Amino acid sequence: MQDLQLVPLPLILVFACIIGLLVGSFLNVLILRLPARMKYSWRQECEEFLGKEVSTEDEPPGIILPTSHCPTCKTRIKPWHNIPVISYLLLRGKCHTCNTSISLRYPFIELLTGLLTLYAIIHFGVTAQALAAIILVWALIALTFIDIDEQLLPDSITLPLVWLGLFINTQSLFASPVDAIYGAVFAYLLLWSIYHLFRLVTGKDGMGFGDFKLLSLFGAWFGWQLLPQILIISSLSGVLGAVILMLAGKARMGKALPFGPYLALGGLIALFWGNEINTWYLGISGLA
Repeated sequence: MQDLQLVPLPLILVFACIIGLLVGSFLNVLILRLPARMKYSWRQECEEFLGKEVSTEDEPPGIILPTSHCPTCKTRIKPWHNIPVISYLLLRGKCHTCNTSISLRYPFIELLTGLLTLYAIIHFGVTAQALAAIILVWALIALTFIDIDEQLLPDSITLPLVWLGLFINTQSLFASPVDAIYGAVFAYLLLWSIYHLFRLVTGKDGMGFGDFKLLSLFGAWFGWQLLPQILIISSLSGVLGAVILMLAGKARMGKALPFGPYLALGGLIALFWGNEINTWYLGISGLA
């Protein structure tokens, strides 16, 4: 990191934004392909368990290969048609070959990733904290959109980040090692307890196990002190989001809605402003 301090800050910021845009393009692929690979793997495991012949038909593409293609005409997307955001604008949001409209979500995710990567450097400076924050931001973007699409929070993303949070906090990067351990344990047990209490009272599942792991991830990264804040922000935004979706006719009472995006929002706010929010609250409440 000391060597990077010699590089002009504007150049670092431009480079960070470009890297963020490129990673955002990859996240678009990950968001689509990882759930498909997971479902394919689950189907194979079920067939093997039931003693059936394991089918390899309809195998979805891998995460890296084959390269991206148009879902309508299956034409391979040329590299110059795959430049983040710019290609979408130049192609006017349509496939170069078949003229099918391309979802606005693709450039949105690219731009969101680029801007949040840029802001992480602005907020934390050229530090180890910034590097860790960027990794977390990328993961939260992927988890958010996978949960929106599939109501899944893949263990292959959440669990490694729980361990990464505990590891980086051996150096007290965001929290002390003890606070990180308590945070990871308390976070998981809290949602686990709420889940089983809700199920006992109503006979229904109130949330998925992936939500436990996502909150545990935040506990491992930020310590137990920011967990109440994350839960309050995610709960309030979740209620607001549900009301908006119902008014728009996109949801109805009794229909399961993904909670992961709201947890991710709470975690993102905690990453950048969590300590300041806690300090402000303790100050106005006279507890400081």
